[in-house]
Amino acid sequence: MALSLESATATAVSPTIVNDPEALLLTDTHTRVRRTDLERRIIRRVDWRLLPILGVLYALALIDRTNISIARVVGLDEDLGLSIGSRFSIVVGIYFVPYTLFQLPSNLLLRKVGPRKLLSFCVISWGTAQLGMGFVPNWQLLAFLRALLGTLEAGFFPSLVYIISTWYTRHEVQTRLAIFYVVAIILGGFSAFFAYALSLLSGKLGLAGWAWIFIIEGAITIALGILGWFFLPGFPDRNEFLSAEETTVVLNRVQNDRGDSLPDLLTWKKFVDAFDWRVWAYALMFLCATISTYGVGFFVTLILRGLGWSVSASLLLTRGQGISTVVSSRLSDYYRQRALFIAIQCAVAIVGWGLTGFAPAGLWRYGGLFLSNAGSSGSVIGILAYSSNNIVSQSKRAIVSSVVISAGGVGGLLASNIFTQASAPRYLPGIVVTIISQVLLLAILCATTVYFRRQNAWAIRESAQLEGHPGFLYTL
Repeated sequence: MALSLESATATAVSPTIVNDPEALLLTDTHTRVRRTDLERRIIRRVDWRLLPILGVLYALALIDRTNISIARVVGLDEDLGLSIGSRFSIVVGIYFVPYTLFQLPSNLLLRKVGPRKLLSFCVISWGTAQLGMGFVPNWQLLAFLRALLGTLEAGFFPSLVYIISTWYTRHEVQTRLAIFYVVAIILGGFSAFFAYALSLLSGKLGLAGWAWIFIIEGAITIALGILGWFFLPGFPDRNEFLSAEETTVVLNRVQNDRGDSLPDLLTWKKFVDAFDWRVWAYALMFLCATISTYGVGFFVTLILRGLGWSVSASLLLTRGQGISTVVSSRLSDYYRQRALFIAIQCAVAIVGWGLTGFAPAGLWRYGGLFLSNAGSSGSVIGILAYSSNNIVSQSKRAIVSSVVISAGGVGGLLASNIFTQASAPRYLPGIVVTIISQVLLLAILCATTVYFRRQNAWAIRESAQLEGHPGFLYTL
């Protein structure tokens, strides 16, 4: 049985393998070689073509999945009775069930259908679901639309990670992931102000303020999804914005870096073999990291309110999150180190959550939330780069990116159930569980790093191949 990742109609561009060491960007995970002026020019063009549009569309995904926290404080609770029992946790958490289940099928469809068609359809469809939330008469229908939203957003983030990883060498990936991610979270940071402004439309056309948040933000998503049909990039071997010569340069760089510039045929054996223990280690680390990020994302407004701060204070948290993520990612790419910077970010998050939960009220707790937010985002991007760097073959990359990010959906589901209404306003049980999850993340990271270090030493000593690619060494 074979599942083809190739499109049936497009014609692939085959790379010319470059054997001149002076022409290569990287020869292994520890060697840095100059890039030519042509390479730099092409990569800048790729950056501008990919990252802004992907960042904007992912911002819409983040806003549409988390704006319920803003809607809650401007009347959604009272109108739909979300404060009763566990209703809010159910409405938030139900999103993550289909979000987790449908990521792998969606990612496997990406090559067959094409990024432009599949992703545009997803954006337009979830925008429609978001718009529909503005007209729900009860919390049960809101929960249904949240589940539909999770279904439609399921493949979006892993698809973006997969697409970006096919365009760049291993030690360019994290900076690019950070840039598009930070574009998204900065735009998402302003969404609180935008949502508040929309809530002031309360009473217009007989609709509540929270309804206007869902309606207008859903309409914006639909409009940008339509634009995405014309501007979304594809894979490098099937792109429409580079010349044949420029495309060959991009493919050669990736081929010489890790040997998987073109898609390979996904067989049943490859599918089964992809699920080795390392994939589950990456997934569990990502789950732990996302417990923290979703804890902040869904409950920051409520936590700040419990601490006596205004909703506008969340904007400063976004600034810290963006700066931390970009700086740590740039340093991680420059020094060819993943685990060290993930560990630092994780430690920052632990300190931050500790201050938020147990420090005296006031600036200390707000500072703790600032640190937990900054550290958590850096860990998320670092883990995605760590897993991507240590995989060879596009078929396995498609599987692993979806499995790892699916685990993030489980993290979101857990976060929605540990930060409960009963523990407001300090949410201490959720904070304690989040701290424990970060400690577990560090333990798994140490285990994988020791394993990769030993494997690299063995490959060098025995002149052996890792991942079936000559000269490949695991990124630590």
